[in-house]
Amino acid sequence: MQDHSATSEVRRQVTDEEWQTRIELAAAYRLVAHFGWDDLIFTHISARVPGQQAQFLINPYGMLFDEITASNLVKVDHEGRPLMETEYDVNPAGFVIHSAIHEGRPEVQCVLHTHTPHGVAVSAQEQGLLPISQQSIFPLARLAYHGYEGVALRDDEKPRLVADLGQSNSLILRNHGLLTCGRSVADAFLAMYTLERACQIQILAQSGGGALTRIPGEILASAGQQSREVTKGKGSGLAWPGLLRRLDKLDPSYRN
Repeated sequence: MQDHSATSEVRRQVTDEEWQTRIELAAAYRLVAHFGWDDLIFTHISARVPGQQAQFLINPYGMLFDEITASNLVKVDHEGRPLMETEYDVNPAGFVIHSAIHEGRPEVQCVLHTHTPHGVAVSAQEQGLLPISQQSIFPLARLAYHGYEGVALRDDEKPRLVADLGQSNSLILRNHGLLTCGRSVADAFLAMYTLERACQIQILAQSGGGALTRIPGEILASAGQQSREVTKGKGSGLAWPGLLRRLDKLDPSYRN
């Protein structure tokens, strides 16, 4: 049961902008659980605190994604150290990937990382994501790859991770999983939805055993323009409010 006194205490200590980011980040955690992309307590979604380049929000280590709320998110610095009093544990090692991207890409507000079976399966394939579905053309327009270096615990991997990501917002971590980032929580989530769906479709298509038809390169080249037309120029802002409405119907406690 949600401790409303704890909610009020956190709400009192933060700005309106930070509270809104907390709500949206908590929503992203709940949506990841809703779509079945979570991996128990492992993987993370991080968001930069508005107006604070070196402060970030991340999940309390040990809580399931469907338990995350706006008030129990933990505020940390670049080293993953808590910046507010919290009763929850933090996993600094789990923040290595996120801190690298937040530091290397100052415009990125949210980083979302998953270990889904379909995402890991595609990450293990030599050719990676294939241009075989309409869903694949959007991440393929700017998709990056990072080679596996073991469990992401070492700071010396950070420069290589950032260099491989470049200016892309979608990254396949070889033999590991998927990562998306964006200028908002909504951007990172919708990018992950499309990338994850493309991976699911690829594994299903390959399971049929027949030859696969690839989408021509000229169509891939126009994916950015097609995306803007499909979303009426609103990007993630078109679908995100609907996802929040879905959560509010299922369980609005993420807002606490």
